[in-house]
Parts: sequence; structure tokens; C-alpha cells
Amino acid sequence: MEITDNKIHFESHFVSDKGIISNKDRSDVPAILSVDAMFSIKMNHILYFEAELPILEFYKSLYTWKERITKDCIPEFHYYSIEHDEEEGAILSVLPFSNKARLESIWSEADIDNVLDLHYIVHELLTLESRLGNDIEKYYNIRLKYFMKHIPYSLTSMQ
Repeated sequence: MEITDNKIHFESHFVSDKGIISNKDRSDVPAILSVDAMFSIKMNHILYFEAELPILEFYKSLYTWKERITKDCIPEFHYYSIEHDEEEGAILSVLPFSNKARLESIWSEADIDNVLDLHYIVHELLTLESRLGNDIEKYYNIRLKYFMKHIPYSLTSMQ
């Protein structure tokens, strides 16, 4: 039996104009939610997930998850959008178990092996959070720290 190590690749492309938001809009929730990006996940070069997301909301989900990680506990990651019915489930989830984690999406594009090494997926998500934050600030010429408390966030994602 051949065992392959699943590799994951995240990609995002902003679809909203650069001028759609500025630092003065930091408490304008409709403006915050209008900042969209096409976000995709490939596993072993196969498209697993692709959707246009309110990228500031997605970023806040990653950031909040990162802040909950401790030396002894890697919590589940769930991304819900306030623009989507939560009863269907999380748009994206990472479910740790043992030394592995399962990546799940209600909008998955392919039925593929979605089990990854836990430390690998955590590293990749932390890298995504950092890179995405930097890309958002650079592209839109904003400071995310001014926006964080105003970005809507589904409490369901805190399960």
C-alpha cells in the first residue's frame, strides 16, 4: 500500500477594487463585508474548495483561531459567514484528531483524501493568516488592527 503525504495550497485573489475600503471605513460593516476575494484550496494539485469570500471576515476567523492555540491545545477551526445560513454547517473546518486533522467544507469541489498531518496543517493555516493579513493591508492600504473589533464574526465559529 502506497502512503502519500497530502499537501495543501491556499490561493486568494482580491476581486474588490482597491479603493473599496480605507481606514476611515473601519467601523462600516457593509463596507467591511464588501471586500471580497476568490479563495481556493488545492490538495495534491486537485481543486478541493473555491469560493468568493468576504475576506476580512475570513481573515478574522483565522486570526481568532490562531489566538486560541496553546502549547497543549490546537482547537478546531470553523469558518462561518454571516452571509450564509449556519445550519448547513461550516464553510471550512479543520478538525484535529490524534496527530492528524481533517479538512472539511460544505462547498467542497472534490471528494479527495482530506486528512493531513496536524502540525503541517496548523503551520500552513498560520502561514495563510500571516500572508493574508499582509496582503490585505498592502492591497487595500489599510491597517487591520483598526478593523478587527468591527469585523462581524459568527459566534458559532467559537464552538
